[in-house]
Amino acid sequence: MDPAGGCPHAANARLLARGAVAPVVLPGDVEAMAVIGHDALKEFLSHPDVAKGAAHFTALQEGRIPDGWPLKTFATVQGMTTADGDDHRRLRSLVSKAFTTRRVEALRGRVEEVTAELLENLAAAGEAGPDGRNVVDLRAHFALPLPMGVICELLGVDAEFHDQLHHLSNQIVATDIAPEDAMAANRDIVAVLGAVAASRTTNPGEDLTSALIAAREEDGDRLSGHELIGTLLLMIIAGHETTLNLITNAVRALCRHRDQLELVQTGKASWSDVVDETLRWDSPVSFFPFRYPTRDLTVDGTVIPQGTPVLAGYSAAGRDKAAHGEDADAFDLTRYATGSTTRHLSLGHGAHFCLGSSLARMEATIALERLFTRFPELDIAVTEAELPRHASFVGNSVQQLPVTLG
Repeated sequence: MDPAGGCPHAANARLLARGAVAPVVLPGDVEAMAVIGHDALKEFLSHPDVAKGAAHFTALQEGRIPDGWPLKTFATVQGMTTADGDDHRRLRSLVSKAFTTRRVEALRGRVEEVTAELLENLAAAGEAGPDGRNVVDLRAHFALPLPMGVICELLGVDAEFHDQLHHLSNQIVATDIAPEDAMAANRDIVAVLGAVAASRTTNPGEDLTSALIAAREEDGDRLSGHELIGTLLLMIIAGHETTLNLITNAVRALCRHRDQLELVQTGKASWSDVVDETLRWDSPVSFFPFRYPTRDLTVDGTVIPQGTPVLAGYSAAGRDKAAHGEDADAFDLTRYATGSTTRHLSLGHGAHFCLGSSLARMEATIALERLFTRFPELDIAVTEAELPRHASFVGNSVQQLPVTLG
């Protein structure tokens, strides 16, 4: 795996041509596997002999994974994404109360309000380019502050921490980061989230962090200090980085495919179709770490040895022609008209299906509809090759998105 990240789709196509499961080498020459075919990934994500807990990571347990390894946090953070069985159900139940259909729908007005505020400020945030057109970084001034503001409000995180948490989140998901920087980022984000927890302990509110702290004292739902910080860390990263990438990638796709934008602007396709097609065609998460077979496991004819760290290849599975047809590489909203298209896996599958999927969908749908209603001629100001990519093979997007508003 290239630690510098980059656009994954060409490499994914080469891997898929060879099979649904691929041996890969992670930073530090750590041997791993990636499940990249749609059907194989669907099977693997819900297989009873696949675990998330780091106790099943053989190289880690044997002391062969050093501190500062750029992917170590994904394996060792204490929270839902590294828990199995009863522990996973306990942790997920504590958080799931904030993501019921009723609670998410209650956030709709706030999401619309924040979106309207950001659109009002968008034009003023731009700078004149060489040709005199007003250019604004849509990612920084729209796609980022919306999900970051919503998840932090849900968690009770004060605005003063938003920028720092986004910066540290970027470092934690980076795969080309130096060991000392990786350890520093983890220390810093734990310190910030510790301050958030301390504040909510002293001044509890109606937010999720206060509810989690209260749950620590309830019989049967006890939450350790490490689990509390780990849960907050996972919620911050998953609650804004993925939706940020989703909105960014959807805008890129629509601007590069004006015929598809016209379909949705004329009501021949829906904004929900845009969200689903973006999730399939350019998944916000490319390769997510980790799962571990608890025994030697054969997936699509390939043996994955017990204890091997396995990446879930969402960006590859989304363009698997065996599942999505020969036109899988095409961004095409009409594939949803008949309702017969294969369901993508970009929000996960099985017990670890994305808990915040409804919120992410709502945020992205509102953001895209309001953005292109307000600025129907919005376009990207540079070529795709000029957009700097994230230095990660975990997240899949670009670092900036300069646009002209029209």
